[in-house]
Order: sequence, then C-alpha cells, then structure tokens
Amino acid sequence: MSGKVFLCFDHGQKRIGIAIGQSITATATALETLACKNGNPDWQEISRLIKQWQPSDFVVGLPLTMAGKRQEATESAERFARQLQGRYRLPVHLADERLSSREARHQLQDSYNIDAVAAQLILESWLRDRALQASDATMRKL
Repeated sequence: MSGKVFLCFDHGQKRIGIAIGQSITATATALETLACKNGNPDWQEISRLIKQWQPSDFVVGLPLTMAGKRQEATESAERFARQLQGRYRLPVHLADERLSSREARHQLQDSYNIDAVAAQLILESWLRDRALQASDATMRKL
C-alpha cells in the first residue's frame, strides 16, 4: 500500500463529501462537497477530480448503525461504490463511517463543508487501520 493516493467519498443522497489522502503519512485533506442532482452523483465533477488527483484507489464510507448493522443508506453507498468501480476501473474499498459526520460537525462548529471533512475523517481512520494491520502482519512474521 505504500505510496498510494486515495480519493474518499462520503456518499449521501443530497451531497457527496470528497477528501484526498495518501498512505505514506496516513493523512487526508478535505477537498469539496458536491451536490447530487435528483439523487444522482455529479459524475462530470467526480471525473474532473479523478483527473486532477489521479488516485490509485477509492474509499467509500459505509454507513452502518451504531450496532454495526446495515441500514437504508448502506445499500445506496454500496451502489455508488459499484458505479465508481465500473466507471473508472480502480479498486474501491468500503470504510466504516460511523460517527464521522458527528465528529466533523464537532470540529467545524457549523454545517459548512461537513461532508468533505467527514470524508477526510473516514479516510484517515481507514488509512490508520490499514497501517496497523500491516504492522501487525509484520510483527507476526518476526
């Protein structure tokens, strides 16, 4: 996973928050929030961001209940992930997004750009988890 660039999406029916991050430092930056048109992603803007940032992989936030159960939004996020993979032919990873919007609201103290900051938090959490898994695997080999 070293040296990879990831574009992360916090998918919603009205808005999609987008963040960019990389695996070397396991950090991410909120980019922007795109409005959906009639519940559909703005594929032209998504294509523009992909061309600009040239990610190696995508990460899509997977909305689950606090108990880890699926909900209505889970299917929508999974459908969006399949569409991303089908359109752009890049690997797509699903990441647990529980509490990301709440934490983004707490950090921002208002609703401006909450979705992009939520995407940033999702991506940073996912990158940290992957780094810990890689570290654990290395330790088991020793």
